[in-house]
Amino acid sequence: MAKKIAKRLAKANEGIDRSKQYPLEEAVKLLKERATAKFDETIEVAMNLGVDPRHADQMVRGVVNLPNGTGRSVRVAVFAKGDKAEEAKAAGADIVGAEDLVETVQKGEINFDRCIATPDMMPLVGRLGKVLGPRGMMPNPKVGTVTPDVAAAVKASKGGAVEFRVERAGIVHAGVGKASFDSAAIAENIRAFADAVIKAKPSGAKGNYVKKVALSSTMGPGLKIDPSTLAVS
Repeated sequence: MAKKIAKRLAKANEGIDRSKQYPLEEAVKLLKERATAKFDETIEVAMNLGVDPRHADQMVRGVVNLPNGTGRSVRVAVFAKGDKAEEAKAAGADIVGAEDLVETVQKGEINFDRCIATPDMMPLVGRLGKVLGPRGMMPNPKVGTVTPDVAAAVKASKGGAVEFRVERAGIVHAGVGKASFDSAAIAENIRAFADAVIKAKPSGAKGNYVKKVALSSTMGPGLKIDPSTLAVS
């Protein structure tokens, strides 16, 4: 099995110039050609930013609605009561609850990918900071997951909303589609993501903000991208 994987990886790396910065469209084409796994590989973009997120004025965080979706099924949980709970269910939320849902999460049962809360639920949801925080799943008004409009938030999450947050090393990354998407759809999603990250540039960022950009698929090679080709036309 190991030999077979090594052979496939070697084949996937054929014709790849590790030192080259590829134009976005060329990189997408090369990745799609090499995405030969038995499942639909995820295309992921990683941006190395000139920030130090240990400083509050250099934190990069936000949300972007990818125009062509992510290609993955997202399970959404909503902390809400009464009419808002009914609105969430009608919008397609997978799990809706209040105190009962808090208790479930406290037990370590997290059967969702993203969670949303109405503002009045946050004193209750705040108890889950130690559980949801390390997973990057704590509802936050800055990314639209603490909101009275739960229906719109659920639909956005289901339709391709992607949260991003810079990591300690200054890298922000996200899945931006599937290898089965056509090249134009992948490129459009990547440009939308890059545009959102650029617009989220913090006040404390000095010098070169976008240092490096790389594109990869789940089982494929990583390709350097020419940042100048990411501009939204």
